[in-house]
Amino acid sequence: MTAPWTLPDFDDHEGVHIFRDAATGLTGIVGVHSTTLGPALGGTRFWHYPTPEDAVVDALRLSRGMSYKNAMAGLPLGGGKAVILAGPDRRTRPEQLAAFARAIESLGGRYVTAQDVGLTQDDMATLAEHTRFICGQPGAEKGMAGGDSGPPTALGVYLGLRAAIARALGKDDPRGVHVAIQGVGSVGGNLARRLAADGARLTLADVYPDRAQSLAAELGAEAVPAEAILAVDADVVSPCALGAVLNEGSIAAMKARVVAGAANNQLATAEDAARLHARGILYAPDYVINAGGVINVGLQYLGGNTMADVEARIAQIPARLEQVWAESAVEDRPAAEVADDIARRLIGRA
Repeated sequence: MTAPWTLPDFDDHEGVHIFRDAATGLTGIVGVHSTTLGPALGGTRFWHYPTPEDAVVDALRLSRGMSYKNAMAGLPLGGGKAVILAGPDRRTRPEQLAAFARAIESLGGRYVTAQDVGLTQDDMATLAEHTRFICGQPGAEKGMAGGDSGPPTALGVYLGLRAAIARALGKDDPRGVHVAIQGVGSVGGNLARRLAADGARLTLADVYPDRAQSLAAELGAEAVPAEAILAVDADVVSPCALGAVLNEGSIAAMKARVVAGAANNQLATAEDAARLHARGILYAPDYVINAGGVINVGLQYLGGNTMADVEARIAQIPARLEQVWAESAVEDRPAAEVADDIARRLIGRA
């Protein structure tokens, strides 16, 4: 396997930890990008990777993204991310989770984990039995921060999307605005309901067509095939599913004036930020607009915070987006590049 520090995605990470447990067959990787602002917080992803190097690259990219996300959310937390290499069956095993939790514990709090793709709330409960350095697990006290991060994420995206249509379309609210939402699971579905209540016109798509059609029937919206959603003649495209959907082809076909959604790593390449900018499409950098979930679990880990505290911090997302867009306009640079620069300044890596 290629040495992590020679890979293009290595960004002076403070640590790349590879854990093996022969008894359980565990292979886990923890990327600690920065602890300048505090412990490196980021979820653990359980995934089957084609090669071990792919897993390392994922940990490097995701941990850097968490540094930027936590910094832009104003949290006193650094950025980290973990991956557990799943077998082809993608089945979690309690003994492997326990071994991985002990590995996290051995880092002494430099890395704090949370739920990510491939893990369930039950899996988080298993991890919590073996490490203190965890957040977002079930059983949060009523009214306190923590628990399901879907609704807080959707709230942040909703507020950010409203800020985007105000800036790009000059509209004070979403009434009559046509929004095309890609992915209507926990976050995208919540977002769709909020926008429908505001009188927005919605077009929905999902890799599970029945889910999109059911929600469309409930909300009086239209459903289209997943492969068609990004080219819909809408005012706003909201990617709320997989990453890397904004690429040379999809951007060229896009008719929307705004991209504002919950999906992580929406840009397929760095050049795609410039393509959006060149077309005059207002882009809400994903790790800025979708920070509601990490705000929720981060404030849970820090302790003593209520859901009112979570919502108050989420309410600051539009102002952070405005900062990005204002610098982007003045400097005539892509919003994604500007957001990265602001985040690097915040973590002392300007």
